[in-house]
Amino acid sequence: MAKRVAVIGGGTSGLACIKCCLDESLDPVCFETSDDIGGLWRFKVRHVYPDRASIYHSLIINTSKEMMCFSDFPIPAHFPNYMHNSLIMDYFRMYADHFQLKRHIRFQVRTEADTLKL
Repeated sequence: MAKRVAVIGGGTSGLACIKCCLDESLDPVCFETSDDIGGLWRFKVRHVYPDRASIYHSLIINTSKEMMCFSDFPIPAHFPNYMHNSLIMDYFRMYADHFQLKRHIRFQVRTEADTLKL
C-alpha cells in the first residue's frame, strides 16, 4: 500500500505536488477549501472566503508562458506568450485533466493542522 501524503490547496503548487506524489507511487490527498482548482489564479467576482486573496479581472501574467509552465506539460503554442488569467486557468484545467489529478482532490474542505484525516 502506498504512503498517503496530504497536500494543502489545489493551486499551482498543489497540482504540481499531486503530480510529483503520483510519479513517486505515493497516494496524495489534496484538501482544497473552494469548489475548484487554481488557487489565487482563480478570479472570483466576490470573495467567497473573506480571508482569501483573489486576482483582479484583467490580470495578465508578467512571466512568459515558457517560464511559468509545468515542465512535463507545455502550454499550447496558440496561447499568447503573456496570458490573461482565464487562459492560465484553462491551462491548469488541461494539466489536471491530462494527469487525472482531480480525483485526488477533496473540494470544499477547510483544514487545520490538527484535524487532517487522510
